[in-house]
Amino acid sequence: MTIEIPFLLFLLALPLVLADLRLGFYQSTCPQAESIVLKVVQNRFKTDRSITGGLLRMHFHDCFVRGCDASILIDSTNQRQSEKDAGPNETVRGYELIDEIKQSLEIACPKTVSCADIITLATRDAVVLAGGPNYTVPTGRRDGLASNIEDVNLPGPTVTVSEAFQVFRAKGLSFGDMVTLLGAHTVGFAHCSFFTDRLATFQGGAAPDPTMDSSLASNLSKICGSDPNRDPTVSLDQSTGFTFDNEYYKQLLLKKGILQIDQELAIDRSSARTVLSFARNGNAFKKLFGNAMVKLGRTEVLVGNDGEVRTNCRVFNAQKKVNPAQK
Repeated sequence: MTIEIPFLLFLLALPLVLADLRLGFYQSTCPQAESIVLKVVQNRFKTDRSITGGLLRMHFHDCFVRGCDASILIDSTNQRQSEKDAGPNETVRGYELIDEIKQSLEIACPKTVSCADIITLATRDAVVLAGGPNYTVPTGRRDGLASNIEDVNLPGPTVTVSEAFQVFRAKGLSFGDMVTLLGAHTVGFAHCSFFTDRLATFQGGAAPDPTMDSSLASNLSKICGSDPNRDPTVSLDQSTGFTFDNEYYKQLLLKKGILQIDQELAIDRSSARTVLSFARNGNAFKKLFGNAMVKLGRTEVLVGNDGEVRTNCRVFNAQKKVNPAQK
């Protein structure tokens, strides 16, 4: 019972938010909204299967700053740098896909579907197309009125499991949610600069990270050292990088995690058992991933009359004034 009490208290704080974040929110105002989103994502997926990982990263990086309010989409101005230009977001991609979806929705249902809902729906659709769970997404999010570079404080690839959890817990997510959501790396990519500290050739001849498989380390060294003027990318799942499955967890058991935080999941006592469980049961992982994504998508959302519905996801509506208190 001691575990359930804080959870119940957390739920008691949600009703006002969930009252406006609901299934079928656009049923009367834009019934074709979700089908429009799906069509655009399908067309992109046909030529770029890596978009699943891109959208997942965008969704995570948006929700973990000011909440799921599409603040990551705002372009910087001469007066202020936005979240988009923060270090952790420099390699986020998929913005043009969100623009394409928004343009289609503005033609069909002007000033109706928020950019925050577009990110959430598009991410779900991309996960499904890659073979992941088809989880049901409540909608009704509103777009934020602020986007500041100084607000971005996301955990890096070298944090420990406990350090990473502090960030997830601050957003109302459980330890299990964290281990599950990091499974999104089954379709993700990482630039070499995120993990070269684990490779001997990038440490002045020092010994490689003993928690990484030696053959993998050797192969990554060749890729990352192929061109000193570039920062190549590699799949975080070296087995089935474009398929949403549980192979990511199987790779961790073989010491083939690319990022330090990934490999730490299989080493840390608090998460090792879950990693083993997901490696053995892909269906369980997919089901829990869908549940965790729904929970993530409710993080600090704006609903009702809060925020706005942008007509262009990259800029705040001209008639809206940013509240100084939100800067």
